[in-house]
Amino acid sequence: MEDSKNKTEDKTPKVTGIGGIFFFSDNPAETREWYAKNLGLDVNEWGSTFESRNINKPDEVNQLQWSPFKSGSEYFSPSKKEFMINYRVQNIEELVKNLKANGVTILDEMETFDYGKFIHIMDSEGNKIELWEPVDGVL
Repeated sequence: MEDSKNKTEDKTPKVTGIGGIFFFSDNPAETREWYAKNLGLDVNEWGSTFESRNINKPDEVNQLQWSPFKSGSEYFSPSKKEFMINYRVQNIEELVKNLKANGVTILDEMETFDYGKFIHIMDSEGNKIELWEPVDGVL
């Protein structure tokens, strides 16, 4: 049985969870308000943030962002789908090397912000995917 110390030191380039769920809406403001009124989501101009604890690092609080985007937003391009998922990843640089070696379409250059690193790829079904290596505790 693997001890928790080895799990926390794991640097394997991989997805570790969901960082965000983004979808098209004809009227994002009304959609946010509907979810606030009817389902109790705490919303702001970007959507709603859900917090959870990392099971391997209980002191670490992780976030999942839920956000409606204006229908037709170019942010999902070149995908023709009405949604995009953001995956939390670890060791994003190595993951991108592996993806390139596997012939995966990389859509842009990696961007770095105070709260993490991002890059976008396409899956085999034409879904744009956002990969995010977060700096937890910044948000």
